[in-house]
Amino acid sequence: MIHCLVIDDSDIIRKYTRLIFESLGFRVSEADGGIAAMERLRSEAPDFILLDWRMPGTNSIELLGKIRALPTNERPYIIYTVTENDALDIQRALSNGADTYLLKPYNRQIIEIKLQEIRAAA
Repeated sequence: MIHCLVIDDSDIIRKYTRLIFESLGFRVSEADGGIAAMERLRSEAPDFILLDWRMPGTNSIELLGKIRALPTNERPYIIYTVTENDALDIQRALSNGADTYLLKPYNRQIIEIKLQEIRAAA
């Protein structure tokens, strides 16, 4: 089963995203910030990571680097989720390990389109 880790400080966003991905047949785990994400990544190897761009106490760009530095056999596909279309921040994320980005708010249809784009590019 394909596994997705959702890293977001908002309980509502994590639960909403969980429902979308579970309805698409994914196994989903959650983390509310950088520390919890790194703890999960020590024991889990997700196929996809949705990473929120701004979380209290977490620098998402630094977290990207830490995730990419982990010794893993499989490289998770990281989707950087943003609420503003800030080209500089998005470019910084892509330069530091994000594979793509997704603008919030999103819904199931948008997630499905993004996943189709990812599969088509692979």
